[in-house]
Amino acid sequence: MSKVKLFAIGVLAVFWLNGCALWEHFFPTEEEEQLPAQLMDEGMENFKNGYYEAAADAFQKLKDRYPYSRFALEAEVKMADAMYEKQEYDEAYEAYDDFERLHPKNSKIPYIIYRKGMCHFKQVTTIDRDQSHTLAAKEEFERLVRKFPRSEYAQRARSRIKACYVYLAEYELYVGHFYFKMKKYRAAMDRFRYLVEHYPDFGQYHEALEYYRLCKEKAPSEPEEPEGRKKPSWWQRFTGSVSSFSNKVIEGIKGIF
Repeated sequence: MSKVKLFAIGVLAVFWLNGCALWEHFFPTEEEEQLPAQLMDEGMENFKNGYYEAAADAFQKLKDRYPYSRFALEAEVKMADAMYEKQEYDEAYEAYDDFERLHPKNSKIPYIIYRKGMCHFKQVTTIDRDQSHTLAAKEEFERLVRKFPRSEYAQRARSRIKACYVYLAEYELYVGHFYFKMKKYRAAMDRFRYLVEHYPDFGQYHEALEYYRLCKEKAPSEPEEPEGRKKPSWWQRFTGSVSSFSNKVIEGIKGIF
């Protein structure tokens, strides 16, 4: 074989090998294994740009492939954050709850509890609906304030607690008005009294007390509740105890004289 042919074959072989390398560089056939830092950067970049699904996917890969990486705990939190931003509040709550259960001493726990409360708070709707999410949110926020009163998230929680009380008080007003319109005056009166006794005054007391007075005026027209089913109030129990004690003292004095 002539030297010219050998040279030509050699040149073709070099181009062919380089071509394969370039092809694999631009069009890889298999997914390259990403390092923990790369997955974390990818997730954070997607999160910052609002691509929460892609962000959650990157954080999940990091958790699964590198559970002992120094980025693993941060990935757990950010994955829950991504669910929260996607408005998947029940799933986010479970993710936050798992983190708190598995890492109760972690420095991020105040943030985690706050976010758990917000998962419920974001699902609070109108005052004519069930207020279970309002109550659950209030409990989480109050727990945060009790456990970490100086945390920056405790301060945020305090304002949320006030909002929860407003929702709950307005709900009691709504139900009280409903019973009032149905002429169920005793039921309405119980709601208005419960509002005043259990919730701070954020502007509802005046209306509740006014309707309580109206209910009290109209309540006698309703049938009386059987005596056997009535429970004495704390004031009745107190005055009864005082009266009983006074009678005993008087009888004792009479015995002396």
